[in-house]
Amino acid sequence: MEQINIHQENVVNSFPRIGSPAPQFEAVTTHGNLKLSDFKGTWLIMFSHPADFTPVCTTEFLAFAQIHPELRKMNCELLGLSIDSVYSHIAWARNVEEKFNQKITFPIIADLNKEVATLYGMIMPGESKTETSRCVFVIDDKQMIRAIIYYPLTTGRNMDEILRLMQALQTTDKHGVATPANWRPGDQVIVPPPKTQEMAEERVRDKTASCKDWYFCKKDLK
Repeated sequence: MEQINIHQENVVNSFPRIGSPAPQFEAVTTHGNLKLSDFKGTWLIMFSHPADFTPVCTTEFLAFAQIHPELRKMNCELLGLSIDSVYSHIAWARNVEEKFNQKITFPIIADLNKEVATLYGMIMPGESKTETSRCVFVIDDKQMIRAIIYYPLTTGRNMDEILRLMQALQTTDKHGVATPANWRPGDQVIVPPPKTQEMAEERVRDKTASCKDWYFCKKDLK
């Protein structure tokens, strides 16, 4: 039993984590062979879906395609993945354009051998051993993993939250701040808490920030 637990822990630890380098790969996609390194210098949202020609996934692909122009304004690209063939992906993308008048503008990885899905921990055996869960990996322009979100097979993703997450991460990078719950661009941001008693005393005297206490201060971004 102890050996099984150690093995399971090692498998879990092998999955990518926030703050770690994104695992490199090369894969066949609907836009030709692509490597993760091809996206270096841009942000990337890599997401998996359970299967082509399924209703919830179709709604998601329509929604991802609709936010793609907004993401590109933030120097961010999209990359889909499922355990389907490239021919299935092409047929489904064509079907979505024909039936819903929405072009799929981003590549989709054909991961028939499950290599990329396994590398990123996209398969949840308790839910399905043959389909990828609805995973979202936000990878920054230096190819570091900045956020990970998992949804079950039955629940479509919220595109407003994905856009908000991207805006929050880039605001943090640009201004060195944090963002509170339900933050939207234009809202006040969280000032990092002071690390010494002297800095705490200075913080409460700071007129540029709105402080409830020494550890809780917000400010407007200029």
